[in-house]
Amino acid sequence: MVEDYGEIYPLQHDRQAECLHLSFWPGSLPLQQRWRNNGLSADFLGDYVTTFFPLDDADPATRRRQNEIRGAVGFIANELLENAMKFHDERSLQPITVDMNLQKQVILLRETNAAAAAEVERLRGFVKQLQTSDPGELYVQQLEENALSESTAGMGFLTMINDYDADLAWRFEALADSGFRVTTQVTIRI
Repeated sequence: MVEDYGEIYPLQHDRQAECLHLSFWPGSLPLQQRWRNNGLSADFLGDYVTTFFPLDDADPATRRRQNEIRGAVGFIANELLENAMKFHDERSLQPITVDMNLQKQVILLRETNAAAAAEVERLRGFVKQLQTSDPGELYVQQLEENALSESTAGMGFLTMINDYDADLAWRFEALADSGFRVTTQVTIRI
């Protein structure tokens, strides 16, 4: 069974696109050590993509654009990795993967991990709420709820939409072990 929310775009593997693939085995290090690696990996992706937007000393806007792209990719990649590490089903033989695909008009960031059915139900509920709500209002509502509790559920996704004008999509694929492979795709226009 495969269930999509939003449009999952194919990764482009040709001379018109750049693609970078990273794979992680979260059980190989304690979660606290993984957090540091998430930041390093996210920064790497942000730095990597900026090489395709060279600086022009005669045009200061190129530095601003490069910094905006680096910041967006770094933030989004870090959020995707943190969620993946937090909610990955360690019993699964599936790695966590992150793909960054730079196409003519967009950057696709895609993260895939295995998750237990209970985690998938919580995420599905959030995704359904997101599809039927105004993201700006949902963001404010979530900020108010966070002030009363320590939950930050969905704030990263809402920030991606509100701050980076990102489009999000999810794919849930049932696995033989009663868990799911969860794909989160974030598309930003360049």
